[in-house]
Amino acid sequence: MAVRSVRARLTLWYTSLLTITFLILGCISYVLVAYTLYEETDSALKSIAETLARQSKRPMGTPYLPGAEDIFRNLFAFPSVDRYYEWLDPSGNIEGDQGDLQKFPLSPAARENILKGMTTFETISGIESYPVRVLTWPLVEEGRVTNVIRIGMSRKNFYMTMRRFLLIMLSLLPVALALAGGGGWMFAQRALKPVDRMTDAARKIGAQHLRDRLDLTGTGDELDRLASTLNEMLGRLDSAFSEMRQFTADASHELQTPLTILRGEIEVALRSPRSIEEYTTILKSALEEIERISSLVEGLLLLARADAGVLKMDQQTVDLARVVDEVMDRASRLARIKPINLIMGHIEPLETTGDFAHLKRLALNLVDNGIKYTPSAGIVKVSLENKEGSAVISVEDTGPGIPPDEQPQIFQRFYRSPEARSKSQGGSGLGLSIVKSIAEAHCGRIELESIPGRGSIFRVYLPLKS
Repeated sequence: MAVRSVRARLTLWYTSLLTITFLILGCISYVLVAYTLYEETDSALKSIAETLARQSKRPMGTPYLPGAEDIFRNLFAFPSVDRYYEWLDPSGNIEGDQGDLQKFPLSPAARENILKGMTTFETISGIESYPVRVLTWPLVEEGRVTNVIRIGMSRKNFYMTMRRFLLIMLSLLPVALALAGGGGWMFAQRALKPVDRMTDAARKIGAQHLRDRLDLTGTGDELDRLASTLNEMLGRLDSAFSEMRQFTADASHELQTPLTILRGEIEVALRSPRSIEEYTTILKSALEEIERISSLVEGLLLLARADAGVLKMDQQTVDLARVVDEVMDRASRLARIKPINLIMGHIEPLETTGDFAHLKRLALNLVDNGIKYTPSAGIVKVSLENKEGSAVISVEDTGPGIPPDEQPQIFQRFYRSPEARSKSQGGSGLGLSIVKSIAEAHCGRIELESIPGRGSIFRVYLPLKS
């Protein structure tokens, strides 16, 4: 069953980590204690053998082992459990009655080491209840072995000590786990308390309260960074909602005007009988308004698809010179009506990969925008050049230009400059937004260079075909 609470998961992870750490440290401690006790036993046996060797200076053949019981008592502060000692001649035979180790016979390796004058440590198992650690110490005088001391000590104390150590560790483990679990839960609850506050604050923020923000603690930690990120996201959502509301209001306004005109003309036509010429005039006017509505809806759909990343693109090789030629042919009729001097600048034979219809609409919107805002007898110049490895479509006009403070807004939807509104220029304010969306859909970009009173230059950069 999955643990859904973050606190519970943190506590579980913390407790599991502490358990593993406790077990690893316990195993290491157990090994170190066992090694230390093992080494101390050998060191004690060696100390006893050295002491007995010093006290056993006597004539050859005189068996004597002075004070072994007292030495054990002095070294360990209590009589050792199951201690053994005996005195052997150089051949390994027992001298006198000093034979506590008779049931622990000399091993072949120990006998060989005696002849060499070497000390031997052995652990003998299977005879007593506990293994016995035995030291065989040859006494060497004038280069020859005179006697052999054997000291033995049961490892009962060692095993009992290690068993007690293990029981203590096992007894401490539940206590440590309980403390770790409680402490982990307390620390997790304290660490996640700011998250609870952020959750409560975020739950209260709705579409009507997107200007509210989460409080920061000022510590600059991960939770503060999370709150800052959420605040940035709320800012983007607030901006998106504001743009959506403005977009909806502008779209409604742009659609309302032609619909109102269309409804009024139809109502006037139905009030009384009309002649065929009057009906024809009314139908032509209605058709113009319908085309205006259709163009506006088509532009809105294109922008919506571009925003959603689903703008339908017929990817093929596009001859941009042909695009410019067809746009110039269509725009020349509009230029003659105003009249405007529409001229073609430098045209290079360049190709890109994209949708011919969309690119044609892009160029036509730019040229139409130039003709619309350029006064009579002005000039609109269209060029196609290779710059910085990109195909650049440039539309230059001698219109009024765009003030610097308005230039960042010129590509927003439904945006129209105050001058354009005051002069009742046609259009819905979607043309440049559509140009920007089509350019970006072709992995390109649009730039504006404008000087008030001297005109504007729009440049669209498109990637050249490989």
